[in-house]
Amino acid sequence: MNKVFAAIDIAANAHKSQFRKGTNTPYITHPYAVGMILQKEGCAEDIVVAGILHDTVEDTIINLEYLRNKFGNKVALIVEGCSEPDKSLPWEERKEHTIEYLKTAIPVIKAVACADKLHNVLTMLEDYQKEGEKLWTRFNRGREKQEWYYRNLVQSFMHPPVDDDFKKLYLTFAKAVSDLFDPKPDNISFI
Repeated sequence: MNKVFAAIDIAANAHKSQFRKGTNTPYITHPYAVGMILQKEGCAEDIVVAGILHDTVEDTIINLEYLRNKFGNKVALIVEGCSEPDKSLPWEERKEHTIEYLKTAIPVIKAVACADKLHNVLTMLEDYQKEGEKLWTRFNRGREKQEWYYRNLVQSFMHPPVDDDFKKLYLTFAKAVSDLFDPKPDNISFI
């Protein structure tokens, strides 16, 4: 468990001045939640650690060499696999790359990426219950593009061969995406 606590400490410091998109919620809540999702799924310590650190290389000054030295090759490999390769590319190109890459990624990378996207969707679902359609204004690409991205990710995670160890996680993600983009009448409140 020492690796998990070390990862929490590093992630907390790395993300300390960041917030979730369009909110006042400290960003660190996201990597913590991703780690908790993976731990709840019964994942090995290195996978949980990678979940906690999954955004450090992409969004902070931490690099892969540091993670490799501190946590080993497996954690660094997973974090690298969950990071967008070139943030200067247009949003659509980056998301298309992610969709295609995850179809053939190794199972542990798919699992961490799925936990990451699952937490994003669960957060959006919760915020949608409060804000309704206003939620989509916080994103540079609105509802239509978000729906395109997340529905395609469902297909990427379910792309054969599907690892049985993570099938439940993928199905949970698929249900959350459906709940967000296909709201049922009982999920809608009227004022």
